[in-house]
Amino acid sequence: MDDDGSSLAAPTIFILVALLQFIPRYFEHQIRNGGATSAEEKKLRAEIKQLLKEAGSLTQPSTFAQAAKLRRTAAAKEKELAKYQEQQMLERKSSYDPYMKYVTPVKALSYLLLGVWFWKYPVAAISKEILQPFGKMLSWKSGGSSEEKVMIGIVPWLVLCTRVSKLICRKVNI
Repeated sequence: MDDDGSSLAAPTIFILVALLQFIPRYFEHQIRNGGATSAEEKKLRAEIKQLLKEAGSLTQPSTFAQAAKLRRTAAAKEKELAKYQEQQMLERKSSYDPYMKYVTPVKALSYLLLGVWFWKYPVAAISKEILQPFGKMLSWKSGGSSEEKVMIGIVPWLVLCTRVSKLICRKVNI
C-alpha cells in the first residue's frame, strides 16, 4: 500500500478474480453454442422447413394422408438434426476438456496465494463513512488500523470480488 492510502492491489485482485470467473463460463458457452453451423445442419434445417411448408399447404381432406406423411418425415429429420447437434456438442466438449480440468485448481491456487500474500496487509483503505455498518466485518484480518479509514482485508475482498464478478458474468450472459 502506498503512503497516501491508494493501492493497485484491490483493482488488480478484482480483475484477476473476474478473469477466473469469466474463463470457465466462456468455455461452457463455447461448448454449448460454439462453432458455426455446418453445411449438413443447414441442409437438414432447409429440408425440415420445406417438408413442413409442403405439409401446411395440403389442407384438403383428400390430401390429409400425404400431409401426415410429410409431417412424420419432418419429425424424423428433426430427430436426426437433434442427434447431429448432440454429436457436435460432444466433440466441442472433448476439445475443451483438457482446459476445463485445470480451471478449478488454478482458481483455488490463485485464491490461496492471494490470501497468503495479503493476509496481514490491507488490500484497500476506504473512508469509515462509506462503510458505516460493515466496517468491522470488511476489515477482518487486515492488520493495519486507522482513525478515518477502514482497512479492507483479503478474505472479505475475495468474497466480494467473487460475488460481483459472478453477477457481472450472469448479466453479460456468458
